[in-house]
Amino acid sequence: MKVAFQGEKGAYSESAVYTFFSVDVEVKPCRDLKEVFESVEKQDVQYGVVPVENSLEGSVNQTYDLFLTYNLKVCGEIIIRISHCLIANPSTKLEDIKTVYSHPQALAQCRRFLERFGRELVPTYDTAGSVKMLKEKGLKDAAAIASEKAAEIYGMKILAREIEDNPENYTRFFVLSKEDSPRTGRDKTSIIFAAAHIPGSLYNALGEFAKRGINLTKIESRPTRKKPWEYNFYLDFEGHRTEENCAAALKALEKSALFVKILGSYPRAA
Repeated sequence: MKVAFQGEKGAYSESAVYTFFSVDVEVKPCRDLKEVFESVEKQDVQYGVVPVENSLEGSVNQTYDLFLTYNLKVCGEIIIRISHCLIANPSTKLEDIKTVYSHPQALAQCRRFLERFGRELVPTYDTAGSVKMLKEKGLKDAAAIASEKAAEIYGMKILAREIEDNPENYTRFFVLSKEDSPRTGRDKTSIIFAAAHIPGSLYNALGEFAKRGINLTKIESRPTRKKPWEYNFYLDFEGHRTEENCAAALKALEKSALFVKILGSYPRAA
């Protein structure tokens, strides 16, 4: 089995892959999220793992936008604890550092530490990729924010541990596939829909779930990118799309919404 993820070896997305599947799978590191989606769609890999939201910094908007472009399903979710380290080359001391590199989400999750540290911040495409870059370029006056695993893989030194603003720092990942999952009795479903631009349309759309006793776990709006101030809504709810009440709610929504796309049903992460 081969699984794609965004980032370099040692990225948090790679940890999510091993958490969901096992350490025995073959992984394909991808430069960006689009490449993960493309790898699954072209069947270069059987699965992809992408981040969708962080408990401190919110949604990964690019992931949600890519679901409109690619016809893939969500077949699973993973939630992992994110603990950041300040990492540098083995000879680098804390006082030597002038610049800190990392993914924008990681920099944001360590905002208080970095404000006290008072160094230049440079966003990069990946946490582990930042560590790899420090090693390859031999930078002695810079550090990166990434996982302990990334420091181990690239033979780098950890200068500080657990530098995130809040210990309740978790990231949720989706598992991408050509098909979603069968019913397990502990499922969630994710969809995208657009409500008509008339009074009460969103209220009525959500009411289809409320009157059937279906619990909504998330709703998010994103610009359609077609017309200013028009939005698509991303919705997660408890239950499998094939369950009678869920299927009825989706059918009713399809009658009133401008469009509905079912991203998939999958077992809830612990």
